[in-house]
Amino acid sequence: MSLVAPVPTSPSTFLAFDFGTKRVGVASGNTITRTATPLKTVAAEGDARFAALGALISEWKPDALVVGVPYYPDGAAHDNTARAQRFARQLHGRFRLPVHEVDERYTTTEAHAAGASDVDAASAAIILEQFLKALP
Repeated sequence: MSLVAPVPTSPSTFLAFDFGTKRVGVASGNTITRTATPLKTVAAEGDARFAALGALISEWKPDALVVGVPYYPDGAAHDNTARAQRFARQLHGRFRLPVHEVDERYTTTEAHAAGASDVDAASAAIILEQFLKALP
């Protein structure tokens, strides 16, 4: 689900987020290579979280944001589904950028299996690559 207009067809840069109640993994990527790179994990809550994310958004100047939204294996929503969707709406409201939601089932498991040193940031990169590969 997108909170705003469709993805631009011109080259675009994205920041992606693997939302958690205590930490948010962050990755960057673009439509030219359709790959993503883990950046870091922000271990903060509330306004401190948004200040740290705002600094990354200012630094990277993305065209849009991507948020991983978790679901149960059968596709049913749970408590963290609503929390991640709220986080996506907050990003859009605070930073006035398009925000796209991506089903993030199994991304943490995949990041662990790949031996990632920063699992949250690696999960964000997996989320972003799923998004980029789904683009036309």
